[in-house]
Amino acid sequence: MSCGKPHEKPCDEVIEQVYLYIDGELGEDGKAIIAQHLDECSPCLREYGLEEAVKALVKRSCGQDRAPQELRARVVARIEEVRIELRRST
Repeated sequence: MSCGKPHEKPCDEVIEQVYLYIDGELGEDGKAIIAQHLDECSPCLREYGLEEAVKALVKRSCGQDRAPQELRARVVARIEEVRIELRRST
């Protein structure tokens, strides 16, 4: 995905890190770069909103249970596979 505008961090990299951003797992510099990009880029902001909504829905549905790290890694890997497939098809 790309909005066609130049950014400090490319759109694809922002989307790849959006879960880290949502989970607060980025350092201060990383958070600032992602936040600035989302302020400037409406396609990425929409994608971020979708990811945030999915994460909130899962959290509500699963209570406070934390997924095992292995499951999380498999889910993240599958999401990346789907993103690559989508990029190839467009």
